[in-house]
Order: sequence, then structure tokens, then C-alpha cells
Amino acid sequence: MKNKGLKATPKQITLDLGVEVQKDVNGIEMGVLENGIPFLTQRGLALATGAPRSALHEISQEWVEHFDDQVITKDRISFIKEYLFRQGYTDRSLYIEVTRDGQPHYAYPDVVCMAILEYYAFESRSPSEQAKDTYRAFAALGLRRFIYESLNYTPGDKWQYHHERVSMLHNKAPMGFFIVFHEITGLIVDLINADLTVNDKTIPDISVGLMWAKHWKDHNYSTVYGDRISCEHNYPARYPQARSNPQEANAYPNHALSEFRRWFRYDYLVTKFPEYILKKANTLKGGKDEAAKIGAMYAPKKLK
Repeated sequence: MKNKGLKATPKQITLDLGVEVQKDVNGIEMGVLENGIPFLTQRGLALATGAPRSALHEISQEWVEHFDDQVITKDRISFIKEYLFRQGYTDRSLYIEVTRDGQPHYAYPDVVCMAILEYYAFESRSPSEQAKDTYRAFAALGLRRFIYESLNYTPGDKWQYHHERVSMLHNKAPMGFFIVFHEITGLIVDLINADLTVNDKTIPDISVGLMWAKHWKDHNYSTVYGDRISCEHNYPARYPQARSNPQEANAYPNHALSEFRRWFRYDYLVTKFPEYILKKANTLKGGKDEAAKIGAMYAPKKLK
């Protein structure tokens, strides 16, 4: 959205999450984020509801101020809270802030838009005819499908980024050595199956590689297993990292495989992975709750 006039509040951290596509459809700005979440901009939502942007600014602020209130009354924010909590929406902000063309953008997810639309169409003291018309148009298909079809957007193959790297790195480890990427493909498959967007911004082998390199150096494993060596590593063309191909990566002696697998399963996945996945929480549709569940996937099982 154009960064003019009132900005959505309160201030939240701008996410490392881009806009896949955005257009003006019949005067209403809408789009889809990289993780597949459809949204309306603040300006688009204002036009859809027939409400001034200042009202959406106030609603966004009231949501945070009254998020922890226990008493549900009949006022505007209480209706929206009850609607969204019933839908399982528990984020502490009504919008997702991302950066596009160097400017902040405020993306209101489809479920939030429907809550605000329903309020202005049927619950406010002076129901808006514009909101009623828009609500009927969105409700006929569902806002998610409406936005997807209006933008000719088809969700991409969630496996594409991973498959391209697997193909490019096949048999790339020097004889007698292993690279981290090949050893953690099971983790990457688990993340994709859990609907984490695995792409150029969420590359788990970088996190694992950095932690393993530190573990290797701290324990002076070169004196135990032999020296690690450098090898050429290339990213597929769709990755921004490809612009600086070839990359330099570490390859470790196969003699160290058993130690790597022990460290990866019982150290990294148990103590380091939960922190990594929480940093990616905002790329997940379920936010921090979903990230916590994914982070606990490898926790040691307890006997009943």
C-alpha cells in the first residue's frame, strides 16, 4: 500500500516476508504474501468497508490495548475479538507488517478483513451499504478464494525450492566427505510437511552448518577425524544467493558422520532448533503457537 496518511498501529517488527503478488482490483488493494496468506491493505480494507482509514487505525490500536481484557462487552473491539478468537486468530496485531520497495506495508489477513467487514455490515450503529455489498461478494466464494482468483494466483509447489537444491547438490560432496545439507534432508521434509515455507529466507542447513562448525571447532575435531575441506556450493537460479555463486561450503570427513548425527539429533534438534523455528514463526499461518509445536517435534519422549 502507498505509505501516505495514517499508518497502522501499533508498531510491530517488520517481517522478513515478502509480497508474492499485489494488485488494485476494482479500487480495492489486495495481495498474497509469500507464505500464501491473502490480505487487503489498510486502504483496500477502508474502501471495502466504507469506513475511513482513521477508524481502521483506531481498531488496530484498540485490538492491542484490549487484547488481554477478560470481559466481553457490546462495543466494536469486543465483537471483533469474539469473532477472531472463535476463528482461532490470536495474534496480538490485526495486520502483518512487511517491506515492499523499501516501504512498510500493512497487510490485513483475510480472516481479520471478514471480521471487520461483518461488523460494519451488520453490527455497527449505522450499517454500511458498501460493507454489506463487499461482504456478500466476498462471502459467496470466501475471501481467500476471491483474492486468489482476482489476482490469478495459484499457490506454488511447496517442494520446489527443496527439490531444486537436492538436484543441484546431488553427488557434490568430495569422495570421503559429507556436507550438512545432505544429512538434514529429513528435517527439511518435516518442515515442509508442517507447512513452513522453505525457500531462500528459511534455509535450515545454514543454521545447522553454523552450529556444527562451532561444535567442530570447540572440540578440535580436526585432530580426531581429520581436517574438513572447502568445496564448491551453488544455489539454484531462483535463489537470490545464486547471484554470488559459486559459494564456499565445508565438507567434513565421513569418519565424523556418527558424531554429526548424534550431535544433530540430541543437541541441535533438542536445544537449538526450537529457537531457530521460533524466529520463523511469522512465516507460519499458525504463528508462534504453530512454531512451538514444530519446535517440540524432536523433544525427547517422556514415559507415562
